[in-house]
Amino acid sequence: MSTTLLGTEPPGQADTDLKRDTPFTLVLGGGGMKGLAHVGVIQAFLERGHRPTRIIGSSVGALVGAAWAGGMGIAKLREIALSLSRKEVFAVAHADMAFKRMRSPALFKREPLEHLIARTVGDLTFGQLDPPVIVNTVDLNSGMQVFWGLPGLDDIRVADAVFASCALPGYFPPHEIGGRFYVDGAVVSNVPYDAARALGPELIVAVDVSASSVLTADAQDEGFAGVFARATEILMTTLLEQRVRTWTTPPVYYIQPRVEHVTMFSFDHLREEVEEGYRATSAALDRAAEWPEPGDSGIYPKRRVLVRVERERCIGCGSCLVHGPWSTARKACSCWIQTGKRW
Repeated sequence: MSTTLLGTEPPGQADTDLKRDTPFTLVLGGGGMKGLAHVGVIQAFLERGHRPTRIIGSSVGALVGAAWAGGMGIAKLREIALSLSRKEVFAVAHADMAFKRMRSPALFKREPLEHLIARTVGDLTFGQLDPPVIVNTVDLNSGMQVFWGLPGLDDIRVADAVFASCALPGYFPPHEIGGRFYVDGAVVSNVPYDAARALGPELIVAVDVSASSVLTADAQDEGFAGVFARATEILMTTLLEQRVRTWTTPPVYYIQPRVEHVTMFSFDHLREEVEEGYRATSAALDRAAEWPEPGDSGIYPKRRVLVRVERERCIGCGSCLVHGPWSTARKACSCWIQTGKRW
């Protein structure tokens, strides 16, 4: 029986879990309110006896990771997540919008988010976090990605780095740190597992709550904020897909809680999001055979996918042929090109 990455169970039991002493970096992506799923993700890992070596977070992923690493228990985190109200996070900056108009710094005021971060993270410094947390941001004027918490970038308040990481452009104002202005690192990398590669060869577990490639309905009717949010999600997913295609080592195990039906600013599914994060992580830990072994490369789990196109809904765009291997798409797609004609 294997004694490498996937541990062994007592005689008579199958391998059903990740080996408890396997070091891994936990990467928590952004996604607005959908990111509350990260509370359930951390809960599932801890209940199985798994503790990450470090956390790398974007936006709400940085907030949840920093709150837990700063000493807030999962029970308290769940309580806060399940009781959040819109006014505790989003308050429209009516005065700025009315008087500054196009020069308004953002759609929402900074104060509610600052209060939430103070409530969960307080005045902690990076040296007080256990495990260490690295916060993904972008310098707005230089475009450079900045990871707070790395050596030389760990002498600021965690709360400042977290606010900057949550400052999605257009929604929250850029956050000033040391005379420079920073925004959400998701504009470059929403699930920044590429940053973990520079920190060591250990396994990376990446949690993506965006799932924005899933077909939505009537996004055009959600107003300019909803349209911009949807466009931002599409951009983030496109950037992520480019990294996935070329990734080699260290191996990444990818967890995707099924919260794609929830919008970034919805407060109607808080319990569902937390519980889905827990369910998705528990299910991943139960499937030991899908986890990478030492020396493996690429993105996991690796599963066969069958693509089916409903003939009555096909518009003849050819995307199934472009995005899938020819042989697979040809067999699965009902509209594959034949002698220059469809069907």
